[in-house]
Amino acid sequence: MYLTPKSGLYLGGSCITAIASVGSVFELSSGQPDLGVQVTAIILGLSIPLTGLFFFAAVRDARANMK
Repeated sequence: MYLTPKSGLYLGGSCITAIASVGSVFELSSGQPDLGVQVTAIILGLSIPLTGLFFFAAVRDARANMK
């Protein structure tokens, strides 16, 4: 089995940040975000790269455990 608790946490973090980025896009497109435009834009700006980093870390951890 290649999935370790560490890679599972990375995948979970990737899912959460991906959901946050999609939610931020919908909030910004609605015109009046609940948290305000600036806070929602910051969440969007942080969640997009974090999604990629968490996913990359999960894949790298899984590949390291294949050996």
